[in-house]
Amino acid sequence: MFLRIIFLYSLLIKMNEANIPLVINTWNFINASRKAWDVLQAGGSAKDAVTNGCTVCEFEQCDFTVGFGGSPDEKGETTLDAMIFDGTEMNMGAVGGLRRIKNAAQVAKDVLEHTEHSILVGDLATKFAKELGYVEESLSTEYSQSIFAKWKTSTCQPNFWKDVTPDPRKNCGPYEKLSNNDIDNDRWIYFDKHNHDTIGMVAIDESGNIVAGTSSNGATHKIPGRMGDAPIAGAGAYADSVVGGAVATGDGDVMMRFLPSFLAVEEMRRGRSPNEAAGIAISRIAEKFPNFSGALIAVNKRGEYGAACNGIETFPYCVADLQIGK
Repeated sequence: MFLRIIFLYSLLIKMNEANIPLVINTWNFINASRKAWDVLQAGGSAKDAVTNGCTVCEFEQCDFTVGFGGSPDEKGETTLDAMIFDGTEMNMGAVGGLRRIKNAAQVAKDVLEHTEHSILVGDLATKFAKELGYVEESLSTEYSQSIFAKWKTSTCQPNFWKDVTPDPRKNCGPYEKLSNNDIDNDRWIYFDKHNHDTIGMVAIDESGNIVAGTSSNGATHKIPGRMGDAPIAGAGAYADSVVGGAVATGDGDVMMRFLPSFLAVEEMRRGRSPNEAAGIAISRIAEKFPNFSGALIAVNKRGEYGAACNGIETFPYCVADLQIGK
């Protein structure tokens, strides 16, 4: 079931016109949607809209799954992933495992605009941000440290280790690897919107430029160094202004293997509706991992949109456009 949380402004337009400008994003992060919409209404670009919208979520700590102070890794540290993907220039900027810098989406945009690279990661992404004037500060809070402390006293459950000793389902590390390696597509890690989520956003501006972006603090209790799907092109987000855009959320370790956002855009290129394209992308993953938790939003260049999910009872998303009144 999908819930649209709509705060839109009512204007009359002809039904045969494209439904743009438009903002759409995962989950009920309304303030992020509103900020992105305000940027478009002021004549701003889709790139600025997505960047500013995701930044709102980073500083509001949306569901504590975006921004500082949430999802500590197994050493207690919060790190950030983000991406801005420009579907007109087919260019992107992203950061993975960004440490001690709060403005992940803004830094991702700087990677796009001020480097010839696509992604920077870890401590050297932090160094890059500092060179551009960002403030280095801890991303931990009392809340995130309380999550970490509770996890440590609960035999480190859940965690992301397998085929190691002592048994990671019953014990904390350190671990040593076992000689056997069981391939099991029925993952025992429980993912939901409180364990791992991403804000994924697509914006279409008045010129028809389509930009997709993401921001996330990753999976709670992840192994340090883990980077999720949020900063990976075609996984967390993808856009092509000739076709449309898509963003994904959920179990990124599984979803990134299937590039669902890319697949959804390519299905729309083949003539599928956004709803059909989203369903195909999610079904492709579910064929191999039937119990995975994840969702995807797709929107075409006309501003028509759809969504699909698996393993999630309800998947709310926000839409801002000119057609629907508040």
